Amino acid sequence: MYRIGIDLGGTNIAVGIVNERHEIVAHTSVPTLAHRAPRAVIRDMGDAVRAALDQAGLTAGDCASIGVGSPGTCDSERGVVVRAYNLGWHEVPVCAMLTERFGIPARLSNDANCAALAETVAGAAIGCRNMVLITLGTGVGGGIIIDGKIYAGMRSAGAELGHTLLVLDGESCTCGRRGCWEAYASATALIRQTGQAAMKHPESLLAATPAEDITGRTVFDAADRGDAVAQAVIDRYCQYVAAGLTDLVNALAPEMILLGGGISRQGERILGPIREYVATHCFGQRQGAIPVIAEAKLGNEAGIIGAAAL
Repeated sequence: MYRIGIDLGGTNIAVGIVNERHEIVAHTSVPTLAHRAPRAVIRDMGDAVRAALDQAGLTAGDCASIGVGSPGTCDSERGVVVRAYNLGWHEVPVCAMLTERFGIPARLSNDANCAALAETVAGAAIGCRNMVLITLGTGVGGGIIIDGKIYAGMRSAGAELGHTLLVLDGESCTCGRRGCWEAYASATALIRQTGQAAMKHPESLLAATPAEDITGRTVFDAADRGDAVAQAVIDRYCQYVAAGLTDLVNALAPEMILLGGGISRQGERILGPIREYVATHCFGQRQGAIPVIAEAKLGNEAGIIGAAAL
């Protein structure tokens, strides 16, 4: 039996047909065009499902369910996107609308939760019952798996890990608070930190890049060319990431923590320093409950596979 996975993003809707081995056998993607009414977006979502089914030579009746991974706060029990700011959605009953069209059960969860679930069924955490996925992108997303199941919390509002406090009265965060982990450990934060270092150190290679052209790779490219200022920015950034992970280790003692998002592709360059920091700062230090810390494996496929696995 197949399952349908939908990864709803602010820019694109990705749809995949997933088999029992958690492999994507057909895939399609359409623009979200999020400025439109939710009903129009969900209509296009359904059309993309139909296209993926046609590509696979299947019908909805060949599928056990539809799963949707959405940004924002999702009420999994009701199948409702409660609030998704980058979509402009409020109380949208996406599951009921998909079930009405295709006649099969639909399930919903936050996109980071889906990515975490995917890694446990088909990625770097297969067989792991307790794990955390952290995505280092525009923000810091988080998904928690406890005893093999997504931890969502009351009203499915849990696991907003990027909005735990790192620095009291620190940098402003998009959530309206100051000092959130996201404001220090996201790719957006790294870009800001790189720009600040470039202004402070005109002798650095970083200063040669116009502020508007700085990306998450800029500081790594400069460090590759031997720039000490750039390496210092990377070292400090790794400490920011690792400090937040240490809090998670102390609170949850997971078996594994996976890092996803664009910054995670730096691999051991950031993973090594992060592991060392966690091992020397967590409760009990090296005799404590230190998890495996590794890079997530599934990349852009995680959202589809995790949604299908709901």
